[in-house]
Amino acid sequence: MQRSLAMNLQRQTQMMMAKRFKEPCDVFLNHRCMDTKKTVATLLYDHLFRHGFNPFLDNKNMKPGDKLFDKINGAVMECKIGVAIFSPRYCESYFCLHELALLMGCRKKIIPIFCDVKPSQLRVLNNRKWSEEELRRFRWALEETKSTVGLTFNSSKGYI
Repeated sequence: MQRSLAMNLQRQTQMMMAKRFKEPCDVFLNHRCMDTKKTVATLLYDHLFRHGFNPFLDNKNMKPGDKLFDKINGAVMECKIGVAIFSPRYCESYFCLHELALLMGCRKKIIPIFCDVKPSQLRVLNNRKWSEEELRRFRWALEETKSTVGLTFNSSKGYI
């Protein structure tokens, strides 16, 4: 009895893992890796996955050899909804801002989560690494998202 239960569970897990790499994602999780990957992003990914959704989180859905921009841009284009997990250093990341601008440009519904940061604290600064066009796109996407009703997460208190 226990053996068949274990085999059934293993089969279900394998099917879910195969789904994760083949089907378009339902929810794209946009986040600053060093700030939220081991906390909010992974917890949210696991929760969504357990409830039958197909979320996209870079370290869970990408394999060695995948082309970074191709895989991420494809996931953004295919997703139904985006969750932007803002953190204090979010705006320092080209990838975060690129993904956010792509989500907004594709007119995806976005749910912002403000993790240890207030919307008013988020700014795209001219670091002289990005073109004027990129700065404009990033600032537009950030301002649009900041004016969207979202959730607040306080990591010191551990709740949303």
